[in-house]
Amino acid sequence: MATVDAIYYKNLQWILDNDVDEMELEMYFVMDCEEFGCVTQLELKEGGASLRVTNENKEEFVDLSCRRRLVDSIEPQLDALKAGFYDIMEPSLLDNFSEAELELILCGLPVIDIDDWRGHTDYKAGYTAEDDVIVWFWELVTDWDQEMRARLLQFVTGTSKVPMGGFANLYGATGPKRFQIIRVYNTDRLPQANTCFNELLLPPYYSKERLADFLTISIYDGGDVFALR
Repeated sequence: MATVDAIYYKNLQWILDNDVDEMELEMYFVMDCEEFGCVTQLELKEGGASLRVTNENKEEFVDLSCRRRLVDSIEPQLDALKAGFYDIMEPSLLDNFSEAELELILCGLPVIDIDDWRGHTDYKAGYTAEDDVIVWFWELVTDWDQEMRARLLQFVTGTSKVPMGGFANLYGATGPKRFQIIRVYNTDRLPQANTCFNELLLPPYYSKERLADFLTISIYDGGDVFALR
């Protein structure tokens, strides 16, 4: 949900993190849906219009809300797309590929211009372009082949594709958003990514070798895990 609608994700996360009973919110198991300009109220489950969201059932409410937004609302379109795709591709052939790997197979490897990427990157939380770990980072990316660069870009932004016009036109969930490297201070943690905001959370590792090892682990083993500010 975070990669589709960051604001809606934050609203749902707020519900999970707070005491909704104490706040006495008038919130029920319903969702407003717009179709052809008309807004209707849809029950997330039978009797949802009269079922109030409480601390006891809020996890179910969040689950049903996400399912409605991500699956049920576009199920006919997805079914039609899958039917056409499976006409030319045996479904069993896809079982061994992750979502990220399938994107690379279908779209191919982009040609990533390192100078353009570096020239449109911001450094935050104390980092500058002269910090050792930043210098090492760009040395690694320069030495990597196009596949590894694409995997890194996919890990941080959610897609391996470079936008038309280059990195100056990179977008996040809320509009134009440059590639960002943000300092976090626990050097025992792996790098993480906020894909909604094109952010790489990078600790100041003490060596280039440790940076290479930890970043590679995150890209290959943590590519489906994200953090959100």
